[in-house]
Amino acid sequence: MRVILFTLLFCLSAPLVPAAPLDRATLAELIMPPFSLGDPIGDNGVYQLLNSGGAKAGYVFETEPLASLPGFSGSAINALVVLDLEGLFLDVRLIEHNEPIFVSGLGEAPFHRFFEQYPGLSISSSIVVGTPYGSGGAGSSLVYLDGVTKATASVRIAHESVMAAALAVAREKMEGISTTPPAHPDPEYSEALTWEDLVSQGIATHTVISNAQVNDAFDDTIWEDDDPEAQTNPDAPYLDLWIVDLGPPSIARAVLSDGGFRELQDFLAISPNDEPILVIETARHGLVSPDFVRNTAPDWLSAEQDGLPVALRDSDLFVELSDNLPGVMHDGAMMILRTDRRLGFDPSRKWTLNVAAIRQHGMFQPETGSINLPVTHATDERFFSHPKATKASPPWLDALRARQADMIILTLFLAGLTALLFYAQNPLAQSRTLTPVRLAILAFVTVFVGWWGQGQLSVVTVLAVVRAAFEGGSFAFLTYDPFSLLIWGATFLGFVLWGRGYFCGWLCPFGALQEFAHHLGRALRLPRLEPSPYWDTRFKLFKYAVLAGLFVTLFTAPDQLDKAAEVEPFKTAITTYFIRDWGYVAYAAIWLILGMMLFKGFCRYGCPLGAVMAIGGLFRGRNWIKRRGECGSPCQLCKAKCTYGAIRKSGEIRYSECFGCLDCVAIHNDQNRCVPLIIASRRATKRMEAAE
Repeated sequence: MRVILFTLLFCLSAPLVPAAPLDRATLAELIMPPFSLGDPIGDNGVYQLLNSGGAKAGYVFETEPLASLPGFSGSAINALVVLDLEGLFLDVRLIEHNEPIFVSGLGEAPFHRFFEQYPGLSISSSIVVGTPYGSGGAGSSLVYLDGVTKATASVRIAHESVMAAALAVAREKMEGISTTPPAHPDPEYSEALTWEDLVSQGIATHTVISNAQVNDAFDDTIWEDDDPEAQTNPDAPYLDLWIVDLGPPSIARAVLSDGGFRELQDFLAISPNDEPILVIETARHGLVSPDFVRNTAPDWLSAEQDGLPVALRDSDLFVELSDNLPGVMHDGAMMILRTDRRLGFDPSRKWTLNVAAIRQHGMFQPETGSINLPVTHATDERFFSHPKATKASPPWLDALRARQADMIILTLFLAGLTALLFYAQNPLAQSRTLTPVRLAILAFVTVFVGWWGQGQLSVVTVLAVVRAAFEGGSFAFLTYDPFSLLIWGATFLGFVLWGRGYFCGWLCPFGALQEFAHHLGRALRLPRLEPSPYWDTRFKLFKYAVLAGLFVTLFTAPDQLDKAAEVEPFKTAITTYFIRDWGYVAYAAIWLILGMMLFKGFCRYGCPLGAVMAIGGLFRGRNWIKRRGECGSPCQLCKAKCTYGAIRKSGEIRYSECFGCLDCVAIHNDQNRCVPLIIASRRATKRMEAAE
């Protein structure tokens, strides 16, 4: 035992080997045409995404450098994420993982299909993972992704990694992107307005800038004398601009004709995230250059809000104005611009439209100069709705709610089992129904806890916890599977009250299968295999050697840990119902067939989790199995009957090997089987006879 503990301590001192990011050439091969990989941005693995023309089209990055959330293997799930400039997922692809359930368990195909659900979704949406246990209700603003049965915890961790990395890039690189739902026109708000109301309330912004003001702005530049109109008519308007936000229906009705309003609503039905901005210029500026192409960004107009740029595009929409507007406005240059509210634009707050004033100097190769004429606009907040972001529940709470019914049943079962063993141990052991009751409990553990609830504990979780502790990582991955976490909690309580026996004897689904195999073997009258006490003692050390080997693998070759952990047949027998490659099925079947002749051979000799449970049993606070002075000498009945070999010749219980079957408790309390009680009874009888 000392050698094994020394080996474990040596392993803990070894450095972990982190996964290396993909090199640029490998990453470039993963980008789907017509896009290509551009230059790196910074030193955290973020690259530019280029379109077919070589222009910037988005960002490419791996999740692990940005959001290294540990999975159940202890290592992060690494995915490739491709975002466009508007915060939409173009591609999400699994690169590397060591999640036990997918590695030679379910196979990687379901994991890959999970990531295929992201393209087309926006980082500003509240995206959560649905499960077989629950889903989003009608009308919910949450966007649900289908989980993977038996692997919900792993895909939750993967999703959190993707979203955390994507939002990190959005905050750092995509300054105009909003990561929360933006304000939008309130469709329920209605108010009768006239054009005069819009003007008097400042809803329609009117700005006039004279030729002289523009000329002053070009002072002390080579373009200061290049506008003859400014020299001859300085007080005439250079820019006479009106700005009206047509998003709120009440405002649009006051500005547009009935037909124009209907046409605008049809446009907004197609583009519900666009905010339509009407601009009318009635002076000499004209809004756009002669080279302007419809449905593109206007070359002389730009916008900003809070110091960040706001993307404007021409809507290519011509609508009829209301007859109630001044006639000069019908004769001016009119455009309806659109901007996507998801890109950070809040129409309920002040923003600025910059109008470029352009001048040229020289005849043959003229130099072009420009200045911005800022026009500030604000629409009253009463026209808008400010939805609070539909915040997804914390992953642990979502997982807990999703399995609410299962958790209630499991809690009641664990409470009942704990009370039964703690308060009614002796009556249960002496009852003729001990075996039927025990087998019924083990059947429930196999079917509900194991196959249905996927609550088979594994040494993989222990190794992941050790790795997270060593690396200073998060233990949040444990909360993604509340069903198993509750069993772990009960197991820790069991350490104090009973040692290893509580879990290994009563709560382990694969252990229950082995016990059923034993009873089947007895029914078939198969020969029993039982090592001598000498070999039994040495074989029991093997599980500690297996555990030490797993720790060596964890700290020296972590990429091989998933294969090494297959020493546990739990994934085959419990998680996948034996639906796996034949080699894994054969391995699990061998242990069960052997268990028909060698009582719980895997539990006693080969289980690394059993080794962990035995070590955890050192926290046991009491000797819960009563002994007598005669136990061991002269009586050896309990030792002879203990199929686990957990009783020494001295009669002392080896709690590190005790599975809590209660057989020795039954013998200890049985007047007809316990030798000391029988001897004492005979002596009492003789004394009574002698006294008579």
